[in-house]
Amino acid sequence: MQSGHPGVDLGPVLGIESSCDETAAAVLDRHGRVLAEVLLSQLAEHAPFGGVVPEIAARAHLLHLPGLVGQVMAQAGLGFADLGGVAASGGPGLIGGLVVGTGLARGIAIARSLPFVAVNHLEAHALTARLPGLLAAYPDGVVFPYLLLLVSGGHCQCVVVEGVGRHVRLGGTVDDAAGEAFDKVAKLLGLGWPGGPALERLAAAGDPRAVKLPRPLLGRPGCQFSFSGLKTAVAQIVARAPSGALPRQLAADIAAGFQAAVAEVLADRAGNAMALFAARHPARLMVVAGGVAANGAVRAALEAAASARGFALAVPPVRLCTDNAVMVAWAGIERLRLGLSDGLDFAPRPRWPLDAPDMRPDRMTDRPPGLPSQDGTERGVSDGADRGVSDGTDRSVSDGTDRGVSDGTDRGVSDRTDRGKSDRADRASSDEAARSLPGGTGPAHPGVTDRSPGE
Repeated sequence: MQSGHPGVDLGPVLGIESSCDETAAAVLDRHGRVLAEVLLSQLAEHAPFGGVVPEIAARAHLLHLPGLVGQVMAQAGLGFADLGGVAASGGPGLIGGLVVGTGLARGIAIARSLPFVAVNHLEAHALTARLPGLLAAYPDGVVFPYLLLLVSGGHCQCVVVEGVGRHVRLGGTVDDAAGEAFDKVAKLLGLGWPGGPALERLAAAGDPRAVKLPRPLLGRPGCQFSFSGLKTAVAQIVARAPSGALPRQLAADIAAGFQAAVAEVLADRAGNAMALFAARHPARLMVVAGGVAANGAVRAALEAAASARGFALAVPPVRLCTDNAVMVAWAGIERLRLGLSDGLDFAPRPRWPLDAPDMRPDRMTDRPPGLPSQDGTERGVSDGADRGVSDGTDRSVSDGTDRGVSDGTDRGVSDRTDRGKSDRADRASSDEAARSLPGGTGPAHPGVTDRSPGE
């Protein structure tokens, strides 16, 4: 990280997002006004495999990203010489896509002598609510500090956002992310990939009390999450059902019960996070980011939990909860305003926790040029696992069958949802941070990572 002069007269900033399977570019002016944005989803490429294939994703970014950047620049009526900086997701994420995005961004920066910002993808989510004019209740954007619940296909964590680069992680998932569990359960029910929106539609016809399901960690201290046992419970119910497609009503009841369980657990764990936050800060605001926040039952549960504790709840529009380039450009603006930029030798990081020391603006030493995984492999997600095949996911289904809903409803995959990067790693640091506060089914392709939506 390099320091320079604060961006008082900062020109428009180009943002590039390529951390998973969304290829996106956007241009924002220094006030956060969106001048142009474009996003290309890769659902059609990955759906046949039941998850994101990292090599396919990287090749799609390489094919489409230069054209998308040219498109947003033309829409904004700008030339590259008019820019005040270039920002790109630098991690965490799938390494191939990160290499493509940061490589293009650095090339533009070199050609036009522009500052380059390697944006932590998680911080981009965390700062989205600060965009002026985005939330009616906060016309100038939310102010620091606030509590963040990031809940998507690859992330599930509670974070205190104290400022740009200053984050305290209170807890995260110890296994699956919430959106990942949604996707895996949807697959068990025969709903295809990504399954979050389809599961919610199916759940609308079900009785959430008809099928008894566990609530992992409910009522326990702390801000950790766990959804693997809940997913396994659903798999066992499906495995005990008669062979063939599940009756639609049973599938709907399972979907409704699962959705209710996730909503209750998220509200409970977020409640603990609110208590910890309130013990340290006078502010009473929780921001929710990630595709799972688009689920009506989840949002209702979080709204009730926040209201009961005297907190306001702020949720960005769904299009900005999922992976996008607007949030990347805005995070770049936030850092450039502080006079912060990155060296052109920056190497993308498949793992990059929010509370990493070099995230802080006061750490003015250059960021090291990328950190390899402990075993020297290129890791596609932040916990170092392309989980779709290596762990034999959804092992509890005794016959390995993906059951279908009998009428074939909601089998499509046209809904766009977020596939994030798992944040199960680095739990030790989050546990330590929390203690410091007062009160304190695998896919068919061998290269597939079955991280899924929510966002």
